[in-house]
Amino acid sequence: MDLFEAIHSRRSVRSYKSDPVTAEHLNEILDAARWAPSWANTQCAEYIVISDPEVKAALAEAVGERNPGRPALFEAPLVIAGIGRRNLSGFKKGGAVTELGDWYMFDVALGMANLTLAAQALGYGTVHIGMIDHAKAAQVLGVPDEYQVVELVPLGVPAQMPNTTPRKPLGDIIHNDKF
Repeated sequence: MDLFEAIHSRRSVRSYKSDPVTAEHLNEILDAARWAPSWANTQCAEYIVISDPEVKAALAEAVGERNPGRPALFEAPLVIAGIGRRNLSGFKKGGAVTELGDWYMFDVALGMANLTLAAQALGYGTVHIGMIDHAKAAQVLGVPDEYQVVELVPLGVPAQMPNTTPRKPLGDIIHNDKF
């Protein structure tokens, strides 16, 4: 599958088959995340691959029961936690260089975007789960204080592909020269 086909066909998958993710495919997917751009090449994004059902169940406690992505934590064979090292991206000489402060969220998002598109290209589904108790997820995963859990992404073979959701026309979101 080419890049544009992966971009256009990627959906938020919330139901998975029990089929495993091959080690080769997982390596390709994680390598795609590794190659994402980052602020001044700080590479502050890191990833935790979760396959242990007990760890996934503990993580589900950090996701509200009303979150539509929660069942996917149990169904998908793998869950990827995207984490970012704080006070690195967007910093120079110990201080933030823009009014936006720490850029770890941006860098993790770039890596997770690459990850989800690579997964789609290889026939796997994903869904971004960001509405979580981040502190609880960090505790479950043993994440050190200098890092922040940003999101959880179930990964596996889709049980079904959701329908295409509409997108705004380009003319509604593109501005030339000025807003």
